[in-house]
Amino acid sequence: MRVIAVIPARFASTRLAGKPLAEICGKTMIRRVWERAALARLVSEAVVATDDERIYGAVAAFGGRAVMTSASHCSGADRIAEAVSGMDADIIVNVQGDEPMIDPRAIDAAVEPLIAEPEIQLSTLKTRISAEDEYRNPNCVKVVTDKDGWALYFSRSPIPYAKAFAPGVKAGVFKHIGLYVYRRAFLDAFSRLPPSALEEAEGLEQLRALENGFRIKVVETSYNPVSVDTPEDLERVRRIIGAGEKV
Repeated sequence: MRVIAVIPARFASTRLAGKPLAEICGKTMIRRVWERAALARLVSEAVVATDDERIYGAVAAFGGRAVMTSASHCSGADRIAEAVSGMDADIIVNVQGDEPMIDPRAIDAAVEPLIAEPEIQLSTLKTRISAEDEYRNPNCVKVVTDKDGWALYFSRSPIPYAKAFAPGVKAGVFKHIGLYVYRRAFLDAFSRLPPSALEEAEGLEQLRALENGFRIKVVETSYNPVSVDTPEDLERVRRIIGAGEKV
């Protein structure tokens, strides 16, 4: 099976304009994400999907592959569906463009179920929440699954409800990691569906899949992403990567 990792990248950002081109210890953020995604063992190729010529040019300059897409897409899945329309790909990975330290092993972990089980159409990742402030933070998306790892619901609200938060509660408290793996036919069908009511209420596109009766396999990982959403996040990542590259 041919697995393509696609990184949606937009120049516009309400909190950090030009985020994909932000410099991190000598490399742009989009380059760092692309290089990390390309290291995944199961990924055949990494591609950047963008609607901005500046990002396209930056990717071409470091030797990566980028494709131009429409500026009208409302979600990363829709942008990815357009980007891969002419590509030879059986499985497509949606890699967030603001995680310059993405673990290639986490990508492989999310891809493996689709390779092993033909009936799985969509997979994603979760990691345990250990801090109460993260559990109650609406910017941290939570997920609950059934006993076999199929998603029951995703929410910005604290789920499952815990009156007194404790990391070791029997049900488990998990953060959703926004990395998705789609089977090609599923992505084509999903991208044609209109946004759903729950998707618009929570601001979470994966709810479109659940509302339309699709199942989502959720793989647990120890990887805990450090995303860049604000200038403060960017400085934090620069410190972490800078310290690591000096070792």
